[in-house]
Amino acid sequence: MKELKIINKNIDDIKEYENNAKEHPQWQVDQIANSIQEFGFNDPIAINGDNQIIEGHGRLLAAKKLGLTEIPCIVLEGLTEVQERAYIIAHNKTTMNTDFDLDRLQYELNALKVEGFDLSLTGFSDYEIENLLEETEEIDLDNYVTDEEKKPKEKRCPHCGELL
Repeated sequence: MKELKIINKNIDDIKEYENNAKEHPQWQVDQIANSIQEFGFNDPIAINGDNQIIEGHGRLLAAKKLGLTEIPCIVLEGLTEVQERAYIIAHNKTTMNTDFDLDRLQYELNALKVEGFDLSLTGFSDYEIENLLEETEEIDLDNYVTDEEKKPKEKRCPHCGELL
């Protein structure tokens, strides 16, 4: 398998695939933009050798909204034009083919809420969050974190080994 390399590309050089069937309404682009602002641009856009997007159309729109001039990309090489077109569809569809484990999702959302994190940044609507959280009670993270986990972690300099 070929190693993928992340490269930064000028946003103006990236071309959208004109037949991309995945819709990106403004509210979703706003969510992606908020996610990029909070967490960073951690999911590179996949392009072909001609700088045409294979996957990442929503991220490109969000990057433009944010006024970014460069975006991280990976170049997918070795796919035929037919494979590229099929992968565009497959990538979008396979990400939609599963549901959440509601117990775990509720636990995670509650844990984030207890920490004071803005739950709207998770991509769920206020209505969805309200419905998910009303089925559970708030949790006290101290009940789930051991004393050992609460201790600060030792950090050592990777060069000299000195304890920081």
